[in-house]
Amino acid sequence: MHATTKGLSQIVTPDLEPQGDVSISAQIQSERVGNPYEAQLEIGLLKWAEIAIFRGFKPNEVIFGTELGLIQKEPWLLSVGAINWSPHSHVNPQPFIEAGYYTEHHKFIVGGIRAGSRNEAILGWAYDFNQTWRAQLDFQSGSGNSVTAGFTCNLTRNLQFNPAIYVTNDSPHHVLGYIVFTYTFHFWNPQTKSSSPK
Repeated sequence: MHATTKGLSQIVTPDLEPQGDVSISAQIQSERVGNPYEAQLEIGLLKWAEIAIFRGFKPNEVIFGTELGLIQKEPWLLSVGAINWSPHSHVNPQPFIEAGYYTEHHKFIVGGIRAGSRNEAILGWAYDFNQTWRAQLDFQSGSGNSVTAGFTCNLTRNLQFNPAIYVTNDSPHHVLGYIVFTYTFHFWNPQTKSSSPK
């Protein structure tokens, strides 16, 4: 098992954190993207359920998310959940549904999310060159969102980093930076060593 990909750069993805895995991330990004300094804890509770907790530092806030895998038999994936719930900032959870088609190299994602009073489209694509390198593009429609281009590099079995460039949907368009470092601990993971990486 290698370090997992924390969504793509902007969007959540329909594949789940493996059961028994716990990932800790440090994220730095432009203030136009979100809280510029964040830490994240993501836990694969069950084969079909994960939770995520974000801790923002500027401003001080806590954000929750959860995802349930309805279909998790590659190449087909289907998940529902809710993200960006911040009771501290009085932000309601944003429910989403996503479908994925995952092959050995190509990963395709399509879905929708309810953000406030708006329905927004989610699109994503990733290409795994090998177990170390992944190129990725994603898009979320609506004001305040972006199209992103980036890559993920697994430095070790458990450590990865993901830099990306955001180009905002709003005019005038802004080009923004983002990077996240993730370390994954394998606790009660029932999968064998022969299991393919996420």
